[in-house]
Amino acid sequence: MANTYLQRTTSTPTSDKKGTISFWIKRSKLSSDQHMANIYVDASNRFMIKFQSDNSFVLYNQNSGTGNMYLESSQKFRDVSAFYHVVCKIDTTQVTAANRAKVYINGSEMSYAVSTYPNQDDTIQWFQASKNQQFGQYNSSNYLDAVMSHVHYTDGYAYDASTFGSTDSTTGEWKINTSPSITMGNNGFTILKDGNTITDQSSNSNNFALGAGTLTKTEDCPDNVFACINGIAQGTYNLTLTTGNNTVYCTDNAWRSAFSTFALSSGKYYFEVKRVGSSANMSVGIVDQSQLSGTVGTDKLQTQTRGYAYLASGQKGNSGSETSWGNAYAQNDIVGCAIDLDNGKIYFSKNGAWENSGDPTSGSTGTGSMYNLTSGYDYLIGTSLYSTSAGASFNFGNGYYGTTAVTTNSGNGYAGAEGKSIFSYQPPTNYSALNTRGLNE
Repeated sequence: MANTYLQRTTSTPTSDKKGTISFWIKRSKLSSDQHMANIYVDASNRFMIKFQSDNSFVLYNQNSGTGNMYLESSQKFRDVSAFYHVVCKIDTTQVTAANRAKVYINGSEMSYAVSTYPNQDDTIQWFQASKNQQFGQYNSSNYLDAVMSHVHYTDGYAYDASTFGSTDSTTGEWKINTSPSITMGNNGFTILKDGNTITDQSSNSNNFALGAGTLTKTEDCPDNVFACINGIAQGTYNLTLTTGNNTVYCTDNAWRSAFSTFALSSGKYYFEVKRVGSSANMSVGIVDQSQLSGTVGTDKLQTQTRGYAYLASGQKGNSGSETSWGNAYAQNDIVGCAIDLDNGKIYFSKNGAWENSGDPTSGSTGTGSMYNLTSGYDYLIGTSLYSTSAGASFNFGNGYYGTTAVTTNSGNGYAGAEGKSIFSYQPPTNYSALNTRGLNE
């Protein structure tokens, strides 16, 4: 949602003292103030839900110059590989101060470094009439760089986190309730529930408008999390990550490498990447995560003994050696990669045609495999780029390259074995996308 925000103007509320805001969020960018929800009237009258530059969480409300609610977390929220479930429950009619505002993260009440509660019967900016509710920015700045899903607001009704989620009896993880039983109230709404629709999916018709930017649909959601490029591992190594950390550009004239959030040790997986930069100084492949210290931000992934790559020149690379192998791929070409860790093989395609007459379903025979992979390691998907005109856009099954939707197969794309991914080309039989459903097959 970077440089993108949503907005609507409220009508007469059911209550200006009581309500619940619930949503799921997967962060992309860290270490800068980023606003999830806000009301900004002026510097003395405002409401905000945000991540601060130190990655703490803040719920804040100010009326007429008095900061009468401020809840700041002691925890830091730095995970860019998973969704957080956030519930802000506010009821200023409560007698006990600590019951007037609570924040829940993944079903548990947040630990507070600072806890200033509203006065009894204080009004809340978000709950009032004729206010401009916004998601994704604050006063034309502090844009949110994240994926948001299943956004609910209940006007006049204060719900616990257990209304919107529950603990999985098998895994012990907090999971989404996709159809919570809630009463919406006059200004209540549900948006971003199934896809990127900002039309209210409750019965209220409290629709949002796109204030600016592009709201991109993604298959990435709380009950099926997809891999992306790891923004933490890249640090400050002169790489720019956009579109939910699925597109990466180099920002200087040196070799820089970026890698996925999920690692693979067994199974069969498929992903695609589009070369979006004009520079041919690019490779794509996998590397053992234990060898990242010699690769991240400073070298090519194929310099490692367990780094295997397909170069834009058409060469293959491993352990510092680059040799002739297949066809070169140009700007806007799509490279497919099939990783068979059960048999220790890796295959690459260009625009749907497997290089070296590859057959990813050939099992241990490994027909057309680029390399025999060393077993017993955890592999990350990655790319290496050199120069400011080098860029790669990954499709881990989300159905997009940057903000461009997959258009093959009449716009529907092709799914991996897990059935919930969208690719430009048909993945080989029994190959899954790199998502939680694929990992748990």
